[in-house]
Amino acid sequence: MTLYRGMDRAQLDAAYNNSAAVADSPAILADWQARSELLRAAHPQGLDLRYGLAERNRIDYFAAERAGPVLVFIHGGYWQMRAKETFSFLAAGPLAHGIHVALVGYTLAPQKRLNDIVAEIRSAIGWLAAQVSTFGGDPARIYVSGWSAGGHLAAMSIAEPGVRGGLAISGIYDLEPIRLCYLNDKLSLDRDEARRLSPLSNLPKRSGPLITTYGDAELPELRRQSQEFTAARMRAGLPGRLVPLPGHNHFTILEELASPDGALTMLARELVAP
Repeated sequence: MTLYRGMDRAQLDAAYNNSAAVADSPAILADWQARSELLRAAHPQGLDLRYGLAERNRIDYFAAERAGPVLVFIHGGYWQMRAKETFSFLAAGPLAHGIHVALVGYTLAPQKRLNDIVAEIRSAIGWLAAQVSTFGGDPARIYVSGWSAGGHLAAMSIAEPGVRGGLAISGIYDLEPIRLCYLNDKLSLDRDEARRLSPLSNLPKRSGPLITTYGDAELPELRRQSQEFTAARMRAGLPGRLVPLPGHNHFTILEELASPDGALTMLARELVAP
């Protein structure tokens, strides 16, 4: 039976299974974990700062050597996997350019519904706006970023007070196919929730610039999501642009943020420039 854009359930499941699409993804994740442990050991001062009451309501704050803008990074894992600790390695790129980095943890599904997860991220941003000056961050220059499910959460937070702009990497912006595939086994989205929590269906009246990126070797549905979301923002007159990165899949794209010379690091520099 056709469920979505001519796909049946098995085809739709495969269309959103990034781990299966990238054969060496387990090795990539293990490498991320090892590199993140090294970075965390080198920067232990701002780890596990509490912004809320739930166990995962914690932020790892990596301060640059001087006062400057703050890049908030929200990890992926389809809202039901992974943790901020695996992504600490990404801070190396922005830190090299004087950009503070705050990695946000959040409660995973099914322990919390997606609406609650979005609320946690927005709460974390509010906490950071009130606290970053303590760590040398500029509360007037906060930018939100995220990868995969984190791209969705970044897009849902782009119009929060204090957020100047964003960088959404390989994100999900229309939740209807998520509702219809295997990922909904833990999310339990209904049709109304999928619509209300889709950035594509809920564009803000105004926001700072949002740069949307994806790898051109990603699954077609992931590429389409970024393309259609950016087109919708442009039609609405919202600032930003689409930046495909050649040669990258859903996982290797993050090397462009971890590297001080990476394409995503350069986009972050552009975004935060005074």
